[in-house]
Amino acid sequence: MKKNEMKAVSEALNKSAEAVEKYLDSALAEADPALAPLFDAMRYSIMAGGKRVRPFLTLAFCELFGGCVTDALPFAAALEMIHTYSLIHDDLPCMDDDDLRRGRPTNHKVYGEATAILAGDALLTYAFEVAALAPIPSDRALRAIRCLSACAGPRGMVGGQIMDMAAEN
Repeated sequence: MKKNEMKAVSEALNKSAEAVEKYLDSALAEADPALAPLFDAMRYSIMAGGKRVRPFLTLAFCELFGGCVTDALPFAAALEMIHTYSLIHDDLPCMDDDDLRRGRPTNHKVYGEATAILAGDALLTYAFEVAALAPIPSDRALRAIRCLSACAGPRGMVGGQIMDMAAEN
C-alpha cells in the first residue's frame, strides 16, 4: 500500500473512532448515582482506547452499500460493546486471569470480580438495546440484530471462547 493510501486509511480510522467514541460516551452517560459504579466500570473498559476497527468496518460497509453512516452508529457502538464485554470476561481469573489490558489494570483488578462480570454482562445486553435504537426500518434492524446476536452467541464468539479454553488444557 502506498504512503498516501495508508494516510487515507489512517484518517478514516481516526474519523470513525472519533464518531463511535462520541456515541459511546453519550450512550454510557448515567445520571442515577446508584448505577454509577456499574457505568464507571463499563466506561473504564470501553473508553480504554484502541483502533476501533470493528466499528470502522461496520460504518465502511454501510457507506459502501449506500447506507447512512449516522444511522449505522448504533450498530458500530453495539459491536464495540460486545467486543469489550468479551475482553472484560476474558481477563477474569476464571478465564485467562490477566492483570493488564492495553497497559492498564484489567477491569476486575480495578473494580473487583463481581463488578467486572456485571459490567461485561451490562455491555452485552445494552449492546442490543443500543442497536435497536438505530433509525432504520424495523425489519432491517431485526435482521441485523439477529445476525449480531448469532455472531456473539454460542455458535459464534462465546462458542469460540469455550473452544479456546478447551484447547488450553
